[in-house]
Amino acid sequence: MPSNTTPPVQRPIRSMLFVPADSDRKLEKSIELQADALVFDLEDSVLPARKTIARDMLKAFLPTYAGTGQPWIRVNDLESGELLNDLAAVISLAPTGIVLPKIRGPEDLDLVSHWLDMAECMAGIEQGHTRIIAVATETPDAVLRMADLIKIRCPRLLGLIWGAEDLSSAIGAGDPRTATGAWRQTYEFARTQALLAAHALGIQAIDTVYVDFRNPQGCEANCRDASYDGFTGKVAIHPSQVPVINEAFSPTPEQIAYAKRVVAAFEQGEGAISLDGKMLDIPHLKSARKVLNHLS
Repeated sequence: MPSNTTPPVQRPIRSMLFVPADSDRKLEKSIELQADALVFDLEDSVLPARKTIARDMLKAFLPTYAGTGQPWIRVNDLESGELLNDLAAVISLAPTGIVLPKIRGPEDLDLVSHWLDMAECMAGIEQGHTRIIAVATETPDAVLRMADLIKIRCPRLLGLIWGAEDLSSAIGAGDPRTATGAWRQTYEFARTQALLAAHALGIQAIDTVYVDFRNPQGCEANCRDASYDGFTGKVAIHPSQVPVINEAFSPTPEQIAYAKRVVAAFEQGEGAISLDGKMLDIPHLKSARKVLNHLS
């Protein structure tokens, strides 16, 4: 069994931004970025011939990283033949965690957790330190087996990301969006599966990218919809989207004030209360506490 050590609590991730690990210019610029999580990428943005170069560049850069965002590393997938090389190179740098792409089911999380146990032991890193955010909808297997994830215990697992592009490629389909920009049925199903699995596991549900980075109003509307549906954060495709995403996934002053009033009203010890002419019960209290927990 992999380590059962409970990892340290991490602050909620509202925004994630990927940074190619083989670009000196982008690595240096990452220090200025305001995303909650910066994901230094060893996978899709790095050509196969440059994987070793990217690992070496990241090993030189990350010890000097002084940005405000949590440092994460997107490693290569299990079938690539590169994942063990990635872990051997980067775990000693003590990143917050890894983004694990193209999972097929819970057995992938279990295996990688074992490998992280070994890598942390060899690097002298506290057992359980390295968290995992899994990209949960890039293979048909993963989408069809999403419910299996809730049957295992993986203390390292911090969140699930859903995305449509790799799944579209995997099944030989066309554009996952309709002409109006809505998700086609297959991808709406994958989105819902990932969202529900994340909440069943009590971890973060992270929405996929909004591709039109020149449309901040569209990005904001897309973020608001995702937040309303229950997603807790979103992947940015461009640095300009980060402030929009951070604001959309943060409670407003009005929401905070109302949540405090709800909690205060329930402190009278009753299971159902009346507030502003509406009857509230325990689910409303739980929602209010989630809003306030986001502040801490």
